[in-house]
Amino acid sequence: QAQLVESGGGLVQPGGSLRLSCTASRSFAIMGWYRQAPGAQRVFVARISNSGTTVYDDSVKGRFTISRDGSKNTVDLQMNSLTYGDTAVYVCYSQDWGRSYIYWGQGTQVTVSS
Repeated sequence: QAQLVESGGGLVQPGGSLRLSCTASRSFAIMGWYRQAPGAQRVFVARISNSGTTVYDDSVKGRFTISRDGSKNTVDLQMNSLTYGDTAVYVCYSQDWGRSYIYWGQGTQVTVSS
């Protein structure tokens, strides 16, 4: 069992920035983020391994940066140059090596609006 708690969502204007944070109750090999826009499926955003290897969806490359602090079991998502298309509920996830089970956070709303 594990718990993931996100923070940092909110309302931001186009072109602005937000930083999301997620804290896990224990360490995981992989931590990352998905997002779900209204009426859409949940889609992958970014992930980072415990060795620091990162993977981004093409839609956020160059704008978002994922990082983690292994000593605190946290993963952050720095989001810059936000657009209307980034509006979604952002959900933190974590996974152990070799296991298919994914732990999910409760999600945090990011709204990009003028």
